[in-house]
Amino acid sequence: MSPSRVLVLNSGSSSVKYQLLDMGDSSRLAVGLVERIGEQSSRLKHTPLARGGESREWTAPIADHEAALKAVAEELARDGLGLDSPELAAIGHRVVHGGKTFTEPTVIDEAVLAEIERLIPVAPLHNPANLTGIRTARALRPDLPQVAVFDTAFHTTMPESAARYAIDVKTADEHRIRRYGFHGTSHAYVSRATAKLLGRAPEDVNVIVLHLGNGASASAVRGGVCVDTSMGLTPLEGLVMGTRSGDMDPAVIFHLMRVGKMSTDEIDTLLNKKSGLIGLCGDNDMREIRRRIDEGDEQALLAFDIYIHRLKKYIGAYYAVLGRLDAVAFTAGVGENASAVREAAVAGLEGLGLAVDGALNAVRGDEPRLISPGHARVAVAVVPTDEELEIATQTYALVGQ
Repeated sequence: MSPSRVLVLNSGSSSVKYQLLDMGDSSRLAVGLVERIGEQSSRLKHTPLARGGESREWTAPIADHEAALKAVAEELARDGLGLDSPELAAIGHRVVHGGKTFTEPTVIDEAVLAEIERLIPVAPLHNPANLTGIRTARALRPDLPQVAVFDTAFHTTMPESAARYAIDVKTADEHRIRRYGFHGTSHAYVSRATAKLLGRAPEDVNVIVLHLGNGASASAVRGGVCVDTSMGLTPLEGLVMGTRSGDMDPAVIFHLMRVGKMSTDEIDTLLNKKSGLIGLCGDNDMREIRRRIDEGDEQALLAFDIYIHRLKKYIGAYYAVLGRLDAVAFTAGVGENASAVREAAVAGLEGLGLAVDGALNAVRGDEPRLISPGHARVAVAVVPTDEELEIATQTYALVGQ
């Protein structure tokens, strides 16, 4: 019997998230997180799921990603799930930016590593950490197939009319400036899961996917293929997010430089870390914002209204891009849990065939579900995302057989 397990690694600048899955039945065997790598108070939390074991958690200095992955390997080995297991088929790595080069999951070799490194200028916060995780995992298991699954890959199907910015073509090409999009593994998974919920093939369904977390993005998916998405060259463009501004007149940057005397780094920090909901009202947690609204906080209400206004604009725009719409799917932390966001985003769009049933919308659950009334022309759904399963599925499809 061929090996069927896939270890999924998501390496951040100071963290490693991981899941071990058995692709025979898509079950999770273990999940965990290492955070604050490089600090004295590094923390590892590991939960073995295969045998119903209890979570183990400890705090101790973890110097770097190599030490972190060795600690992960030790925790897995304690449950009989070690990296030396003959049942481990591959390791799948989340890589944020694949540019135009990587349009599908790719077995990692030196040439692939070099290209991911070449893309660092367009993903300076993410690709270096992804590379560190890959190199460390390859050193631990050099004999094992390792696969890069790119956040941008699902969006490489966008036509040039959607992917190109209206700037000088030579300048754009020289500096690789175009719309790449992100959260691609989530958009791919949710668009297919939405079609399944409707009892139809992905090729027959047009869906708008709204991935709403601290980072947020929208996509227009026609027949299983992405034709537009809200994030651009970087994850800053598009919807209002937890700490990011989303769409904005580019001249604001020039104004802040000339009149505000702000440096490039200061503006970068402002737009990526001090804008969005936290910039508007001081909170980026939608639960806290809703609590403040219930208490009559006008600043929180304004932040919520701006968030919804941008969201509604994208629903309308992508409806127009698709021409025919079968479903709108809400996913990720806010999309799956904030019923008030879902209700407000669809309110007033009855003329477009969109509506939410209040009772269905109030139900919480872990399974995909419809929240639109039976008579609605367009289905509105809540579809929990599963990026780790998507990465494992793509990895196993490439090398598992």
